[in-house]
Amino acid sequence: MSKPDNDSKSEPAGRFAYDGLDRVIHEKARLGVLTSLVAHPKGLVFGDLKQMCGLTDGNLSRHLQVLDEAGLIAIEKGYDHNRPQTVCRITAQGRRRYLDYLKVLEQVVQDAASAAKAGAGRGAAPARGTGPLGPRRLKLA
Repeated sequence: MSKPDNDSKSEPAGRFAYDGLDRVIHEKARLGVLTSLVAHPKGLVFGDLKQMCGLTDGNLSRHLQVLDEAGLIAIEKGYDHNRPQTVCRITAQGRRRYLDYLKVLEQVVQDAASAAKAGAGRGAAPARGTGPLGPRRLKLA
């Protein structure tokens, strides 16, 4: 059994694994909720958050539950002029995890840009369905 080739051009194992992309945060709706709450540190009323994120009541409620269980947000239920009101705020832990997540996401963007530049320098991939012999056509039976 031979050892893998360790030439200088090969990437370290797991280089593009991005373990820091927190699954709780990475889901599109939850990322939108957390981004909204980071931008409004005093918190947002449920209805405003729902509108900002383009979610239904039920969908937002479920995502808030996941974020609350993870300790990323705090949910306060109260009343405003005798009407029930739910206010959501990002927690200190939520802010830290969100910022850590953004650092990893920035690395993903940098790596993608570098890979795209490197790929462009080597010549773009051939168009789909083409190869060294020119365009190919599917033969239908």
